[in-house]
Amino acid sequence: MKVLIVRFSSIGDIVLTSPVVRCVKEQTGAQVHFLTKAAFSPTLRHNPHVDRLWTINKEVKEIAAALAAENFTHLIDLHGNLRTLELRQRLYWGHLRRGRRPPVVSTFDKLNVRKFLLTRLRIDRMPEEVHIVDRYMDAVRTLGVTNDGKGLDYFTAPGETVIPPAQHYLAFVIGAAHATKRLEEGQMIALCQRIPVPIILLGGPAERELGERIAASGGHITNGCGAYSLNGSADLVRKAAAVVTHDTGLMHIAAAFGKPIVSVWGNTVPALGMYPYLPEGPAHVVAEVRGLACRPCSKIGYAACPRGHFRCMRDQDLAAIARAALLAVEA
Repeated sequence: MKVLIVRFSSIGDIVLTSPVVRCVKEQTGAQVHFLTKAAFSPTLRHNPHVDRLWTINKEVKEIAAALAAENFTHLIDLHGNLRTLELRQRLYWGHLRRGRRPPVVSTFDKLNVRKFLLTRLRIDRMPEEVHIVDRYMDAVRTLGVTNDGKGLDYFTAPGETVIPPAQHYLAFVIGAAHATKRLEEGQMIALCQRIPVPIILLGGPAERELGERIAASGGHITNGCGAYSLNGSADLVRKAAAVVTHDTGLMHIAAAFGKPIVSVWGNTVPALGMYPYLPEGPAHVVAEVRGLACRPCSKIGYAACPRGHFRCMRDQDLAAIARAALLAVEA
């Protein structure tokens, strides 16, 4: 058995595939390959359950011929878009031209209709308490693979370790792909001022200047945004006493390390199935503004609130978030 698992993006989504990778490898003994975008290769580069990592910059055709020559027996599509449809077709015809049986293809239910009903019409038909990891696992049930309940994996190399600039600190992940998934700058400053323990701000280069302004508001705050590689930031998450985070990739990396998490939600909601996956604990705290008729307004996010009021973030109880963060740090 030779299996190709596909998820092109993004950081969090790829981390959420790790139980599938582990369970396929351990329960079938198959040779496991993974295909993703080159920009996200650090999320899988050191995973011991991946026998070979394939990457593309943009187009499937970059490596389609090489993939077809691998003679995969199974293709596990955990992305389900036009690019993976193209990949299926190229592998199908590539195998036939070589006189080989095309790989058996399986995928998962993206629940797009139900997500549309929830985000556009506020009709909730989402399956209750069904995480996307469980839906990913449905794609490999035909292989006799079941969820082992061990949660997410994330692996880094010894050379990617970071010496924290503080001890027993709170990691605050201030970034997110869309502005409507983030607290506003003034709120982040106010939150940090309510938490009297060392705080390390984490994010990418895009958050560097924001991190500098937040860090300038208190001597207990260190700006780590853009200062480390992805896996360097992951190592700081691993070493943190607790993590406060928006709905973003480092949130899922924190879950992979089993950290106490306080997750802050704006226009998206945990009901979409992307909340921290912690089947073995600890329990995590969700900070969200309930009862807004306009929420969720998107399954992804926007550059600005479509209604202009941004109540899903502006009405957040910062005092409650700070209390939850302090309890997590002290636990």
